[in-house]
Amino acid sequence: MIRFAAVLLCGVFYAVAVNAQPVIDIGQDPLKDLNPKKEDSKVIEEAKEGRGIFSFMKFSFGKKEDTSVRLEEGETVESRLVKEAEAGSVDSQLLLGYIYLYGDKDIPQDYKKAFHYYSLAAEQDDKIAVNNLGSLYYSGIGTERSTVKAAQMFEKAVSLGNNEAAVNLAFIYLTGMGLPKNYSRAVSLFEIAANDANPTAQFMLGYAYYKGFGVKRDLRKAFSLMREAAGRNYDDAQYILANMYINGEGVAKNYGNAVKFLSAAANQGNLEAMTELGDILVNGVVYTQNIYEAHVWFNIASVSGAPKAAQKRDALEKALKIEELLQAQSQAERFVEKPSEVTIYIRETFGDNIRGYIDEAISDIRKKRGV
Repeated sequence: MIRFAAVLLCGVFYAVAVNAQPVIDIGQDPLKDLNPKKEDSKVIEEAKEGRGIFSFMKFSFGKKEDTSVRLEEGETVESRLVKEAEAGSVDSQLLLGYIYLYGDKDIPQDYKKAFHYYSLAAEQDDKIAVNNLGSLYYSGIGTERSTVKAAQMFEKAVSLGNNEAAVNLAFIYLTGMGLPKNYSRAVSLFEIAANDANPTAQFMLGYAYYKGFGVKRDLRKAFSLMREAAGRNYDDAQYILANMYINGEGVAKNYGNAVKFLSAAANQGNLEAMTELGDILVNGVVYTQNIYEAHVWFNIASVSGAPKAAQKRDALEKALKIEELLQAQSQAERFVEKPSEVTIYIRETFGDNIRGYIDEAISDIRKKRGV
């Protein structure tokens, strides 16, 4: 995960005991006017190279992706759409923005034109266009990069009802990328998007309740939100949900459900789920022991460098017959992770460990308080 240097917004931060766990109060500071600050040049370069958080922010398209257009004699798709877009057609403006952003058939990519047509649609308060314009500003596509202008566009898109913009803006405030951090605003934005069934927001708000970050720690709410995100097949939500079943946090203990969700996350390539599943299968305490399957999972995890996975795999070899060992090795070699569309999107857009942003924020708060 890329880490970002940022200025922490002033506010009241303290910890109290709730359910034997700390609650991080991030304050309720009102949203301040956005003011530019010097952006981290290293992060800007990473964004240009397609690395780091938000290297490609979420673009929303709705049903605007169909580029088929009925043409009159002598017209081209491009000329027809340009005519309609310049005449004020929001649909044509959105479609041209999409075509120029990605290229389509005989029409090459043109980021400046994409920015132009999304700008025209945004002027008409189209929530898709306003969010996409924010993404273009954030990434510096077709225009000069500006986190401040991006945040302003995302804020407007949120007011128009775009939950993807709420998530984009929440991560900006959570990480302090180009703007002062504002944890309270980040949590409130995750709540807006979670209420609109956005899986990324459901996970982040659920984790906030799990940790007591900006909200009173509530394991039942955390479980409910995690279950929603896990049901959308987000691997990290499946991993956290499994641990809640193991520990009886917000739900009655259920080791069968825990193994089910660990297996689902592991099959998506989640290394933590692989190693924890392996540990459970080796111990045979809360679930039926299966040394063979444990060896398979440790072997798969070791390929990606999961801590101690190789040692755990090797320690099990003597417990397997030679034919079992060879079969286990063959099974591990054939493994192909199958991340869901939601997991792929979240990993590529916001990072492999998005809960780490909340963990880091909590750590920063405690360090500032000398805890």
